[in-house]
Amino acid sequence: MQRPNFRYVLLTFFSLSTCFAHKYEECRGSMYPPDGPTFKGNVTWYTVNLDLPPSERWNHLMKQKKSELLSMIQAIKDLAGGFFHGQILDLVDNKLPLIVDTLPYPFNEEIKGIAVVTGVPLGEVVLFNIFYEVFTVCTSVVTEDVKGNIYHARNLDFGLFMGWDQKNKTWIITEKLKPLVVNIDFIRNNRTLLRSTNFAGYVGILTGIRPREFTLTTNERFNVDGGYIGILEWIFGQRDGMWMSFLTRRVLENATSYEDAKKQLAMTKLLAPAYFILGGNRTGQGCVITRTRVNTLDIWEIDLKLGRWYVLETNYDHWEDPFFLDDRRTPAMKCMNKTTQANISLQTIYDVLSTKPVLNKLTTYTSLMEVSTGKLESYIRACPSPCTPW
Repeated sequence: MQRPNFRYVLLTFFSLSTCFAHKYEECRGSMYPPDGPTFKGNVTWYTVNLDLPPSERWNHLMKQKKSELLSMIQAIKDLAGGFFHGQILDLVDNKLPLIVDTLPYPFNEEIKGIAVVTGVPLGEVVLFNIFYEVFTVCTSVVTEDVKGNIYHARNLDFGLFMGWDQKNKTWIITEKLKPLVVNIDFIRNNRTLLRSTNFAGYVGILTGIRPREFTLTTNERFNVDGGYIGILEWIFGQRDGMWMSFLTRRVLENATSYEDAKKQLAMTKLLAPAYFILGGNRTGQGCVITRTRVNTLDIWEIDLKLGRWYVLETNYDHWEDPFFLDDRRTPAMKCMNKTTQANISLQTIYDVLSTKPVLNKLTTYTSLMEVSTGKLESYIRACPSPCTPW
């Protein structure tokens, strides 16, 4: 694969940003059920049995997705090979395997098992499981309808600056990730404990539901005290923080209620700043938890008395204006308000998440969750040109 011209990518970023800034598409309608050019495919369901030894839990899924994982890893290596004369690849293959035993149990053993069953070098599987700490941008929303039903949905956007394919007008890593999108039914004692939408080979959770109890998504929070610092501290032995996606999976596995989940997400020290978007099973239970690595800055909740029937998060603090070249919040809120609480449903939320630039070239999948029924629907997305790059 030819290495991308990163100078060209940067120029493309600024030129396209200037072109698309503050130009929003009219709110989409009748996009559900998914079909047409923005729909790239359904997401296949797999089972992960938590009663199995950690090293064996992902075997069936990863045997099915081995070639897709190898293809994605190779694309990352091709992109990274041009930096520092290949020294990054040497670091990944020779140094990152040493980190795996320092990762929390059972995630470390699951990662080892994935490396064994796929034949992907252990350091590369470790990298795949930690780079979401610093590279994810998303849109998440929790909303309540007039009957008190709670819905939670999100677009997961990933791959910014990770290789621009000029011919196809797509991000290289974004497209490589789409075949890895899977739905997972986590079972314990022969019953469903939680469900998630994952990238195969990634053991943490970015999108999940504990049926009839709560729903949870994570968005990256841009901050100078970011994930790179937390990861470096971990490497050099300061390990009192928690990896974001390991925490969310642990909360989904073990929290007993919305309030319990909120407490854990608000109080646990992290390696990277984050937004946790949490939905519950009762009226008013929906919030955005704005986190630094060490504390909680704000918990922004649904409040029907104030007319706040939804909370919506992209990647900027809700009390601040979003970066003017990356404003997905304004069009998303415009479309939510246009829909109205009386007409909100998973179907109309899908319309909101299908409106550009909420839907963009980085969008890998859209997930829709309804806590009362335990429903999780996910769809692989496409954004045919003309489409904003992020």
